[in-house]
Amino acid sequence: MKPFIHVVAGIVYNQRGEILLSSRPEGKPYAGYWEFAGGKVEPNESELDALKREFQEELNICILRTTPYLAKLYAYEHATVQLRFYRVLANDWQGEIKALENQSFIWQNPQQPDVSPMLPANAHLLEVLRVPHYFSGSLNTGLYDAANTYPIYPYPADETKHNIAIDFYQLQKLNRLPQNAHVWVIVDNAQAFQAAQDAFGIIWRVQHISSAQQVLQVLQDGASLPIMIVATANLLAQFTQKWQNNGAHAIIEETVFQAA
Repeated sequence: MKPFIHVVAGIVYNQRGEILLSSRPEGKPYAGYWEFAGGKVEPNESELDALKREFQEELNICILRTTPYLAKLYAYEHATVQLRFYRVLANDWQGEIKALENQSFIWQNPQQPDVSPMLPANAHLLEVLRVPHYFSGSLNTGLYDAANTYPIYPYPADETKHNIAIDFYQLQKLNRLPQNAHVWVIVDNAQAFQAAQDAFGIIWRVQHISSAQQVLQVLQDGASLPIMIVATANLLAQFTQKWQNNGAHAIIEETVFQAA
């Protein structure tokens, strides 16, 4: 039976908005592959303590604050890895980066990363990080970032529109994911979220307190997919800070809800 390994990794940003990647040193599985730096969580060690220790030991920097992000379970040939990613913004770390394990490191534009090969469990995350964190609009008419580089169109949309949002109940009737590149499934409860794990991402439509608390619990437990939350102003006032602190990818005010 393959061993089970609990691992944390940091998505570290600099002031230019670039992300830090490091190569795996000789002697480790997948030596030479690029990854988000981190390492094993030791017995009786918290994830945050493990992340701070690993970055100090490997790259000579001090992690001050983090925001939890995605959680992934990945089966490698040598082990099954439970991986939790944390975002570390430019003002949330300090120190001068030094490769203390003879590894290489590089800063990369998350929109155009150009290193290869990437560690398999990290590759999907690079695609997620290309998605903007700020949107406006409606689930009826579409969601748009400020530069309109990543519009998300409501289903049905033709397949030349790469990013679409489809309601979970529509998806059940369709009985298959549309063939667009990025399919975001609109859910309103934890059961629908669990049933939509084949999607690229989740748009969680929050219309009442119980749904707001459910998405918060999912974020705290570690979501495997990026979650955008769409809610009315009164619910945003109560929950925005909690959702942000626990890793929501984007939080959007919605005034017109799409009927199920």
